[in-house]
Amino acid sequence: MSFDLVFFGGTGDLTWRKLMPALFQAFRHGKLPPGGRILAVARDERSDAEYRQFIRERFPEVDSAKRPSDEEFARFAELLHYRRMDLSQPEHYAGLKQWIDARGADTAVLYLATSPYLFPVVCAQLGAAGLNGPKVRVVLEKPLGHDLASAQEINRVVRAAFAEQQAFRIDHYLGKPAVQNLMALRFGNALFEPLWRRESIANIQITLAEGLGVGTRGDYYDTTGALRDMIQNHALQLLTMIAMEPPSTNDADAIRDEKLKVLRSLKPFTPESVARDVVRGQYKAGTVGGEAVCGYLDEVKVPAGSHCETFVALRTEVQNWRWAGVPFYLRTGKRLAGRHAQIVVNFREVPHPIFPGSARANKLVIKLQPEDGLELHLLAAKGSAQGELLAPVSLDLDFDKAFASERVGAYERLLMDAIAGRLNLFVRSDEQEQAWRWVEPILKAWEADPNGPRPYAAGTWGPPASSAMVARDGCTWDEEQ
Repeated sequence: MSFDLVFFGGTGDLTWRKLMPALFQAFRHGKLPPGGRILAVARDERSDAEYRQFIRERFPEVDSAKRPSDEEFARFAELLHYRRMDLSQPEHYAGLKQWIDARGADTAVLYLATSPYLFPVVCAQLGAAGLNGPKVRVVLEKPLGHDLASAQEINRVVRAAFAEQQAFRIDHYLGKPAVQNLMALRFGNALFEPLWRRESIANIQITLAEGLGVGTRGDYYDTTGALRDMIQNHALQLLTMIAMEPPSTNDADAIRDEKLKVLRSLKPFTPESVARDVVRGQYKAGTVGGEAVCGYLDEVKVPAGSHCETFVALRTEVQNWRWAGVPFYLRTGKRLAGRHAQIVVNFREVPHPIFPGSARANKLVIKLQPEDGLELHLLAAKGSAQGELLAPVSLDLDFDKAFASERVGAYERLLMDAIAGRLNLFVRSDEQEQAWRWVEPILKAWEADPNGPRPYAAGTWGPPASSAMVARDGCTWDEEQ
């Protein structure tokens, strides 16, 4: 299948840091369909050769395992092209259409790796230029809006130019192998489904923790914050995949219908429940990995006195028959004690313990990063001379070891799906808008709160209030167990 893949924002960080390395890996793995062209567009003048050199110079900054040899890059670079475009000029879109139509590839994928405020401009211009035919797909990178109103406006402009089946709203967490294995775990095996309900599960925790601070992106992050950056999209998508009902088929809309039902079933927030069930924090100076680091307010480009949150923890429930009364705890933050993303399913204790020490409940840990695998925590008899005392043991499945071949990265998988037209791992507009609708009461409550976020030292797990919140339910975060 021949294809043209066009990156708007072709010289931006996202393109050279994430997208081009992912495409190279697909090329290296033999997964990139033959007969493809990759076109980068941006405002400055440069030739194809100059752009290829631009990318080659930046590849050493990516993961060493993904760096190409000179010979590998030379072969990959034959696919790369560059075109100058001013995204406000209609004639430049007409020129792009001529470039695409001249070859007549089977499909054209237009990836908007630009600032979100440009999405409406670009989509409107693409529609006006006729770059929205049946063979065209448009990929929209997050954040998709700043609030519900802006998300709805972006979707209105996108829908005016493209059918819903042509719009690929990307959330790179959905491309992670462990997330795909979450679907396989639930719907490809009979083992867990009878237990996947309120009668067996005590609570579910989703943690997306980062050890890094905001770096040089302080100005961008300060207008976004942890709630918009991580909870509204990544964390809620993970929650829907954990809580959704079994879809009727593996069809994209069957899956997304069930995810939407979960979002609509989330317990809505009120000003009172925001104060009780949501904790926001901001990191202060501390130590991460043995290195002293500054606080958020001392980071580059962060305005003085900012109330931007760098940490969020919240409690919610899915109000349906399967999950009624089961707390879902979501947590994310920067400058935390470590970098890891995981989902912890804590099962209920046995109804009548007959062994000493058997009060400890079982749990399933789904590890997303940096490791990729599953841990099932059980109790087993130690067989000591003092009697059958129980001790915790774990069954640990490392997917990298279980599958000998190199795992496909998130962006690699999603780019290949976009080229092939597979929508299963992309977000539909009604999902996205419902997620914004659910977080908006939190944003409004914070706007009315003069106290701002709670401080926490860099290198810790966030404000103590986060632990106190789950303790009200008799629970602890996973690292405290």
